[in-house]
Amino acid sequence: MQRQLRAALIQLSVGKGLSKNIAHAFKMIREAKSKCAQLIVLPECFNSPYEAAKECDIYLVGGTIPEKVDDKIYNTCTVWDPKGEMILKYRKLHLYDVDIPGGITFKESDILTSGNKLQTFSISDNIKIGIAVCYDLRFEELAKLYRIMNCELIIYPGAFNMTTGPIHWELLQRARALDNQMYIFGVSPARSEKGYIAWGHSQVTNPWGKVIVQAGYVEEIIYCDLDFEECSTARKQLPVFSHRRTDVYNTILVNACRD
Repeated sequence: MQRQLRAALIQLSVGKGLSKNIAHAFKMIREAKSKCAQLIVLPECFNSPYEAAKECDIYLVGGTIPEKVDDKIYNTCTVWDPKGEMILKYRKLHLYDVDIPGGITFKESDILTSGNKLQTFSISDNIKIGIAVCYDLRFEELAKLYRIMNCELIIYPGAFNMTTGPIHWELLQRARALDNQMYIFGVSPARSEKGYIAWGHSQVTNPWGKVIVQAGYVEEIIYCDLDFEECSTARKQLPVFSHRRTDVYNTILVNACRD
């Protein structure tokens, strides 16, 4: 049974014009498809229409968009299958409310409402993938729950800033991958010169905690060929999951995942 997957992470330059952004994303998605990508991921704070997934016959993680529901606004990630159908909607669980002296002050909760459900999807029925967004990366319990749910990849569309990005972006992804013996994608927008400035450096980390490909800060597409038997190998050789002392500590899913 095939357990391999070619993925593309699009570190996209995002501007203020929605139509222009969508047209540009389409171009980049088509380019990634031409390089045989089966799974394509866009960064946080962007949305591409379902037509791209259908036209290119790929799974598309459409970054994030602000979603308004009953006067509440969520930072929402959608995933689309090769038929152009939306197969999940994940609302960011953890809101970025911070005040770093000499760094950045930011309070997402002034505008956004947090979600409360985990979301997964499967490719080829034997590759299970979890979704989380940006600040969620800092919470190991969330990643652990996805491991408990038998995920072998977590995708984090994110936009770390110029204060936290240089010291934490790579480190946190390596930690999540190593702790849970799975692949981790961190997908950032390209760095802009105005407004919110993202760190960039989209990356793929393997189940051993090794960064196998990483972008710079400008717009580019990075590719990776994943062999999910690598997860099985890491888990057999270092069986830390079965050694967890769940009689002393445990990670428990409180709310049901998926609707």
